[in-house]
Amino acid sequence: MEYLSMLLASNAIEFPKLPFGPAVSWMLAIMFALSILTAVVDKATRQKRKRRKRSPAPKKAVTTKRTSSGPKSDEAILSAPFSDLSGAEFERLLALYFRDQAYTVKEVGVGGSDGGVDLVIIDKRGEKTAVQAKCYSVSNKVPVQTVRELVGAKRNHDCILTLLVTTSDLTGPAKAEAEQFKVEYWHGALLEQKLRSWGKWQPGKKIGRQEAAAKSEIRKAQLEVAAASTSITCGKCGAPMVRRKSKNGEEFLGCSKFPSCRQTKPI
Repeated sequence: MEYLSMLLASNAIEFPKLPFGPAVSWMLAIMFALSILTAVVDKATRQKRKRRKRSPAPKKAVTTKRTSSGPKSDEAILSAPFSDLSGAEFERLLALYFRDQAYTVKEVGVGGSDGGVDLVIIDKRGEKTAVQAKCYSVSNKVPVQTVRELVGAKRNHDCILTLLVTTSDLTGPAKAEAEQFKVEYWHGALLEQKLRSWGKWQPGKKIGRQEAAAKSEIRKAQLEVAAASTSITCGKCGAPMVRRKSKNGEEFLGCSKFPSCRQTKPI
């Protein structure tokens, strides 16, 4: 608009002299100026659209969403290889192992804020060991900082001994640090040997529906035998009473005809 005003002021644009009065002449001049302005704006708009078509659209960032099926059961953990276990599931596997080795186990690292200690294991003499568990790929070795964290954190749990368990190995500086501060460590090969000797960890074993159904039948038969051994009958319908467990883990006697009969009796 400023450009057009300058042209008009400098008389660069000469309008034809028309046989009209001043008012009509000025009106025609304004209409002519508006037509020029419209043409300029249309040209600028077309050029802007062309530039937009030429410039490639920005690429959208592709994010990969990890699907989680929730924590595995103990049965699933015992049949899974290291590569299929999360950090918390690996800690659970070690907890199951140490309990079968007659240790009392405290899972202190649940939730991720372990402060350098995942498990505290206590032997029969009451001696406490701080355990740090690292479920890493073979190429990902445990750094020296992890050893230092474990050494410093054991005092927070009143532990005398320390144990670092990993599915991979330690770096050279980490091994030197561990030897200096007497930190016992299990690398991947040693850990696998211990777990296989244990017998309960069987990676790759799949539990099918038939096996699950067979276990359910065995459990049912055990309950029936337990009911027969008690020789207690339901006071409501006369059927044998069966040992059951509540949600809190407390045992009680329940009618074997459940759910048609809901009679119970404390043990």
